[in-house]
Amino acid sequence: MNIFLLISIALFFTFIIGKWLEKIHIPWIFAALLFGTGLAFYNPFQSITGSDTFDFLAQLGMYFLLFIVGFEIDLTKLKKKSAFLFNSTFVIILLEALVGTLLIHFVFHSSWFVSILVALSFATVGEEILIPILDKFGIINTRLGQAIIGIGTIDDLIEIAVLIAVTIFIGTQSLRDVFVILASLTVLFLLTITFTKLKPKRHRFVFVKLDTLFLFAMLMLLFFIGIGELAHSAALAALLAGISLRTFVPHERLQYIEQEVKAVSYGLFTPIFLVWIGATMDASYLTQFPLMILLVVVVSNGMKLLGSYIMAHKEFSTRESLLLGFGLSVRFSTSMIIIKILFDNGFIGTDLFSVVIASSIVFTFIIPIIFSNLLVKWGLTKNSGS
Repeated sequence: MNIFLLISIALFFTFIIGKWLEKIHIPWIFAALLFGTGLAFYNPFQSITGSDTFDFLAQLGMYFLLFIVGFEIDLTKLKKKSAFLFNSTFVIILLEALVGTLLIHFVFHSSWFVSILVALSFATVGEEILIPILDKFGIINTRLGQAIIGIGTIDDLIEIAVLIAVTIFIGTQSLRDVFVILASLTVLFLLTITFTKLKPKRHRFVFVKLDTLFLFAMLMLLFFIGIGELAHSAALAALLAGISLRTFVPHERLQYIEQEVKAVSYGLFTPIFLVWIGATMDASYLTQFPLMILLVVVVSNGMKLLGSYIMAHKEFSTRESLLLGFGLSVRFSTSMIIIKILFDNGFIGTDLFSVVIASSIVFTFIIPIIFSNLLVKWGLTKNSGS
C-alpha cells in the first residue's frame, strides 16, 4: 500500500458515505473524519498516516480550510450587526467557555491558560453546517435564522482572537521568539490592512482571467503562510490571507474564485486533513471512558441552551430560544484546528484531544438531526406558518 492508494480509498469512502450523510443534513465532508476515526481503532497504514508526506498534505488541508473561513468573513457586515447579536454571542460563548475551563482544568489537569484556550475554541459555532437546513425549511431569513447566522458570524472574531493567543503562546519560549512573533504578526496585519486600503483599485481585476486570478489567490495564500511560518503563526496567516483576498477581489469575480478554492480544498486537501485528525485520536481512551465524552457533551450543550435562553427569551419564544441553543452547539473546522495545533505542540494530552474531537463528532452528527426534527415538530418551518 502506498500513499496514493490510501488517499484514493479515503476519497472513495468520503464520496460514498458522504452521499448518505447529506440525507440526514450532515455535510458530506465529515465522512472523511469518520474514515480517520476508523483508523484510530485499526490502522494498517500507520507508516503512511505517520509519514512526513501525509503530514504535509494534511497541513495544507488545514491552511486551505482556514483560508476559506477567512474568505467568508465579511468585516463590513460584522460592523452592522445589532447589539443583541453581539451581546448574545459573547454571553453564550463565554458562559460555555467558563464552565468548560473549569472542567478541563480539574478533570484533565491542564494549566489555566491552556484550559481557557481549549474551552474558548470548543465553544465556537459551526453555523455553516446549519445554513442548508435553515434554507431547506425556509427560515433562513426569519428572526431565528438570522440570529443563528449572525451569532455564528460574530463568533468568528472570537475564533481569530483565540488563534492569535494560541500563536503567541506556542512560540513564546524566549525573548527572541516574542520579537519574531510580534514582527511576523505585525507584517501579517499590515498586509491585511494594505489590501483593505487598496480596495478602490480592485476594479482592475474585473477583467483578469479566472485562472490568472486563481494563481494570484494561491500566491497570496502561500506568501501569507510563508511569513506566518517564521513565527509559528501559519494558521492565523492562512485566515488573514482569506480575509485580505475577500476584501481585495472584485465582487464580480469573488464567487468564481471562492468556488475554485473550495473545489481544490474540499476535493482533496480538507478530506486528508480530517482523516489526519481522526487517525490521531486514541481509540482506547474513547472505548474506556465514554462517560467522559458524554459529560463534555452534556455540559457544553447545557451551557449553550442556558446562555441562549437567558439572552433570547425576551426576543423569541421558549421553543425558539431552545432551538437557538441547539443550533449554536454545532462544531466545525476552526475549533478542531486550534485543538490540533495545541496537541501537535504538546500543550494538551491525547486524552483531552480525543475527548474534544469525539465530542465535536457527536455534536456535528446529532445536533442537525435534533434541530431539523424540532423545527418540524414545533411547527416553526415557513410552510407551517412561522
